[in-house]
Amino acid sequence: MTQVFRGSCLCGQVTFQVNGFSEQAAHCHCSMCRKFHGAAFGTLVNVSYIKWRSGLNLLHDYVAPNGTIRTFCKECGSSIGFRSKGEPLDHIEIAIATFDEAIPVEIDAHIYTRYKACWYKISDNTPQYSEGRGE
Repeated sequence: MTQVFRGSCLCGQVTFQVNGFSEQAAHCHCSMCRKFHGAAFGTLVNVSYIKWRSGLNLLHDYVAPNGTIRTFCKECGSSIGFRSKGEPLDHIEIAIATFDEAIPVEIDAHIYTRYKACWYKISDNTPQYSEGRGE
């Protein structure tokens, strides 16, 4: 039997479940992720088989000038995830803070550190990339 991991937005109206996670999960320090998450970085992971359990009608997308898509709950404003330009909703990278239970994910990189907040010091030994992983 496949394990299921559930998540939700702050108000609990958007709920989802996934069956698994990518082996790569990163803290993204780009200015868009910082602003979208209201934090020093956004932490996202690719998921396998996402099923939207409720609140699909509350999901709203912000399409940035570069075409990337950030999805959030229009009721409570929770940051749900990120998609590359043109990707459908079932190819979303989920903000790991939205999961309602412990998930088997380890952060393996800091990406876009060239844009990190001047007031945040990266103090762990996780690999850092000034742009994306493929730099």
